[in-house]
Amino acid sequence: MSKAAKFKLLEKFSSEPDKYYKVSLFDEKGFVRRRCKKCGHFFWTLDPSRDLCPNQPCSDYEFIDNPPTSLREDYVNTWKLIEDFFVERGHTSIKRYPVVSRWRPDLYFTVASIIDFQRVEGGKIIFDLPANPLIVPQISLRFNDIENVGVTGRHYTSFCMIGQHAYNDEKGYWKDRTIELDFRLLNEVFKIPEEEIIFVEDVWLGYGAFGYSLEYFVRGLELGNAVFTEFEGSPESYKTLRPSVVDMGAGLERFVWLQHGTPTSYDPVFGKVMDKFIDNACIERDNELLKKYYSVTGKLDLEGIADPQGEKSKIARNVGISEADLRRKIFPIESAYIVLDHTRTLLFAIVDGALPSNVGGGYNLRVILRRALDIIDRQNWEISLEDVMTWHAESLKGMYPELIENIEVVKEIIDVERKKYESTRARVMKLIERLRGKPLSTEDLVNLYDSHGVTPDLLLRKGIISKVPSDFYLRVTEKHITAKVQEEKLDIDVSNIPPTIPLFYQDRYLFEFKAKVLKVINNYVILDKTAFFARSGGQEPDRGCIGNCAVLDVIKVGDVILHKVKGVPPKEGSTVYCKVDKDRRLALMRHHTATHVINGAARRVLGPWVWQHSAFKEADRARLDITHHSHLTEEQVREIEEVANKVVMMNLPIEFYILPRSEAEKRYGFRIYQGGVVPMKELRIVSIPNFDAEACGGTHCTTTGEVGYIKIVKTERVQDGVERIEFVAGYPAVKFSRERDEIIYRASEKLETVPERVIQVLDNVLKERDLLRKKLKKVHRQLGNLYALNLDRITQKVGEFKVLLLDDEALDREAHIYIGDLLTNVDKKLMYIGVWQERDKYRILTFMGYDIIKNGGNAGALIREITKQFNGSGGGNERLGQGGMKSFKKEKVMEESIKYLSSITKLGG
Repeated sequence: MSKAAKFKLLEKFSSEPDKYYKVSLFDEKGFVRRRCKKCGHFFWTLDPSRDLCPNQPCSDYEFIDNPPTSLREDYVNTWKLIEDFFVERGHTSIKRYPVVSRWRPDLYFTVASIIDFQRVEGGKIIFDLPANPLIVPQISLRFNDIENVGVTGRHYTSFCMIGQHAYNDEKGYWKDRTIELDFRLLNEVFKIPEEEIIFVEDVWLGYGAFGYSLEYFVRGLELGNAVFTEFEGSPESYKTLRPSVVDMGAGLERFVWLQHGTPTSYDPVFGKVMDKFIDNACIERDNELLKKYYSVTGKLDLEGIADPQGEKSKIARNVGISEADLRRKIFPIESAYIVLDHTRTLLFAIVDGALPSNVGGGYNLRVILRRALDIIDRQNWEISLEDVMTWHAESLKGMYPELIENIEVVKEIIDVERKKYESTRARVMKLIERLRGKPLSTEDLVNLYDSHGVTPDLLLRKGIISKVPSDFYLRVTEKHITAKVQEEKLDIDVSNIPPTIPLFYQDRYLFEFKAKVLKVINNYVILDKTAFFARSGGQEPDRGCIGNCAVLDVIKVGDVILHKVKGVPPKEGSTVYCKVDKDRRLALMRHHTATHVINGAARRVLGPWVWQHSAFKEADRARLDITHHSHLTEEQVREIEEVANKVVMMNLPIEFYILPRSEAEKRYGFRIYQGGVVPMKELRIVSIPNFDAEACGGTHCTTTGEVGYIKIVKTERVQDGVERIEFVAGYPAVKFSRERDEIIYRASEKLETVPERVIQVLDNVLKERDLLRKKLKKVHRQLGNLYALNLDRITQKVGEFKVLLLDDEALDREAHIYIGDLLTNVDKKLMYIGVWQERDKYRILTFMGYDIIKNGGNAGALIREITKQFNGSGGGNERLGQGGMKSFKKEKVMEESIKYLSSITKLGG
């Protein structure tokens, strides 16, 4: 929401405070409505003389060193207090949802607790609460404040949003009860005096829905924001949401901070993990110095500050901190905060199945991972990310036991990522040296990171830049915060046509049927019912015939299935006989079922981070793209194939259920969204018991045994973090294996042996080939020396230079490279040209002597000129050029070579 739009909406709601903001608690306790004399915001307080709102910069943090409560609970116990309070008052406490929001097509990560319960149906948001009312400790990931982490004392890339949610109905509640509960939580549980609690009027606009809100503050610290989502649509066009929804989000980190009143929230939030980090990194901790520094930086927002480092130095001087103490005592602590925050974020993301990469949401994870590694290097700390993440997992097991349960998986991913980064260091270091002394803009730094993985922290450490631009991390992460949703649009209007009855779900083995033609649009036939499966979920459509017309394609628009036919389509209103290509359908069923089997097998062999990235199923082949951190090894491929075929041989039943979305998610978890989000209230679940369950609309076998043999034929890396597995199942697998056998038999015949001894005989042949190559190298040396002794006799002079062309069929590329290099070093005025034949093409190379190069000669340029004459191509550098040609004439090549030499020197030099 733009600032102007928010202000306009806030102005509208605030003009009717009794309707939108006033609650029964305000009357009961005597709250008065005041307007801030600085910012103009309205707020509700028990102090009628107060004329400033509690928000910064209008008010300061008044709780630092002066907490309003005697409680000093840690992170986990603070949550327990809040949980107990709400559970005792009728709320269901539910487990957090994954931080990877796979149920939302437009988001990579869960950014707020309400996201847990939002689903997209027909382009609009639907709220789907699993309990009413409920409380949830939702970890949320946000990457728009990376620069502020560690500096302000309050910013994080991940935080726990305490979600208090309810429908405005007979089971739930609305404004009065919400504010009453939040007020009592502060007053009765955290022992905060009533007069310390202030409510500020605000608005909140989410995806497709919005409402007015009351933010609650204590001594200048915002603890929570109770949003009353009453409208759906946009501020320009909206209607009342039925039922309206309470969306109260409070920061657990803020509740902990308020109790302890420390200079930053990081110390009490990270607690024992912070203590371990300081001990292991041998950081000197000066609490008085930190208090001075963070009392000012706590109000900062680095976005928009051109020189963050300079701003920090200025602050230090103003509070009496020397530059030496700033670097020795402040920056190490600030760096520790950053590493602690980033590792906690990575811990949750990896446990929930995300992988650092250079695409999508994984991009932001890699950004913070490499930043943490660079900080540790810059500070020369003997500390590992894996250790820090283990400390986090242990400290949080009272809230999130899944972290410690999956810590070994996390360590594996971090180890892989570190090795990837270290493997690029040599190349990066060479690049960095070339940058020394060059001015670099923020755009240059962003491009260096995107293209080469060069972090600004590394450039800072190497003295290439003097500061990291304040907007660098925002620039590199903002394009990877939301996902692009691509919707396929077809210009076919089916709005007045009833939904097609899908017979393939009623009986997947139905191949012949009769149906009524409802509509013909161009060459698309619409039937009242059909057994033809339409293209979807990566599965290609059925083929067959409708009447006398061949079915070329089948697509689905909304709930209507359209059949593209060849020939004159049947008349509207007629009843037609239809036949589905049985063999094709069965092959598609096997390949689609095999996709589920291989996906489950890959997850068991590789690790829980494996998710389906995309898939394609045709009658003769299929492929599955999975998320994985490394290239698949031959051993891993064999193991995946073995596990998959064992599942096939077990002949497990394949079960199908139509379940309400919330029930399906509760029963099977969010792994059901392997093929992406399904924007429907009811989901079709395809389950192989105790092995794999997915929301899927494809056609499948009845048992795994029907799939037949599965054979993986190829694997490759399609993008960072995504591996492609190409495979065949059923008859195509048998056919593939037979073709491989035929290759072995043909090879054995050529090697004059039996198939069982092919490898042994081939090893002998390769040994003989290697011996022959060694002998040939000796021949090449002898031949080269012979040519060197007779250069004047065998070369043609062109002014002061010479040219030698050899096209002896006994010489291959290796021979020409050896001889050309040798001769042009013996005679620096020589241009060497070698030509040889490879299959049905000619190859050519040329070496330039150094004297020719000094006169402007370029081997690559000459090759381009020569190959162009013979419909070929090539190139190279000034010393060596290479290319290929479709034909070859020695006289023409010599003519072009002489012409080239003549152009760069005077004849008779």
